[in-house]
Amino acid sequence: MRIRIRGPSGMSQVNMPDTATWGELKHEISTKTSVADFDVKYGYPPQNLDTTSIDNDTKLTDVGIKLDGEQLIILPRDVQQSLHNPMASHVDPQNHGTLPSLKNIQPPQHQPGDFHSGQTKGEQAAPLSLQRKPNDVESDPPEVPVPNLEGVLVLRVMPDDNSCMFRALGSAVLGDALDAMNELRSLVAQTIQSNPDLYTAGMLEKAPDDYCRWIQRDDSWGGGIELAILSQQFDIEICSINVQDLRVDRFNEGKSRRCILIYSGIHYDVVAVSPGQGTSPDFDRKIFEVAQIEGMEGEDGGALQAARELCQILQQRHYFTDTHGFTIKCNVCGWTGKGEQGATEHAKQTGHMNFGEA
Repeated sequence: MRIRIRGPSGMSQVNMPDTATWGELKHEISTKTSVADFDVKYGYPPQNLDTTSIDNDTKLTDVGIKLDGEQLIILPRDVQQSLHNPMASHVDPQNHGTLPSLKNIQPPQHQPGDFHSGQTKGEQAAPLSLQRKPNDVESDPPEVPVPNLEGVLVLRVMPDDNSCMFRALGSAVLGDALDAMNELRSLVAQTIQSNPDLYTAGMLEKAPDDYCRWIQRDDSWGGGIELAILSQQFDIEICSINVQDLRVDRFNEGKSRRCILIYSGIHYDVVAVSPGQGTSPDFDRKIFEVAQIEGMEGEDGGALQAARELCQILQQRHYFTDTHGFTIKCNVCGWTGKGEQGATEHAKQTGHMNFGEA
């Protein structure tokens, strides 16, 4: 039987024999979606499938619904952590991803995390501002040769303006479009509004209308949810590599084109292949064609492997923020504390929203 799986990172299909069990299907779903713990919806309009009453040894032909040809919607039970903080949800250490936790200031799997200023989920929380500690990477960026692409892979550093993810991806898919950030934010909001059965308050941790207003603000960070949406909208695979642990988080995996972002804890940059050292960014290549070769990871001329090597260099140069253990300073009153939780508590107590790495 053929079963379509619609998860946070897109659509896929599994083929199961009629003798397969519910436990075997759950394993296939986890493998396809990188979600270990999930709820399931089926049919139209989508309705909940009571998976708690289905034993792992139950044959798929006996679960109570006709699964052959059905589409199953997979909803991570902790969606905010698994999408906004992608790393946390991945079960395959080779296919990792985390959008950190300073994304509101707030996280994505590989995405910034959710530092809120104390408002409830339905309110419009003001994102905390977090400034990174200066690093010499921008003035002395590392390069990795990519012979098959006749150039070197370089890091294109984005400004620290809360729109780094949108800037990084926008530079790849929209080029030099002046309004790329706002266009991508608007596209995310439109997608959420047009798919209310998937993008629920439970998934977004806000009422969908509130989330759509929030993500269109210039000071709201983008992360896992946004990467999942935009990868599908532009029909590309987005690989996000976390500098701190070198895990790779893939969105819309298996497409014929690939973009590679670098996530450093509270910030996104993009990689590009340049014809040579000192060449103008006008000649950058940021989208890579992927050839699917049986038994091998999709070949992109060596761009992804070079990006991994680049991240090893960035890791050695400490180009990342440990969002759990780093020392943080309030730029308003001088208070210092540890990690995202400390900043969040300080913001609740004082209303101060401007922080930096100490």
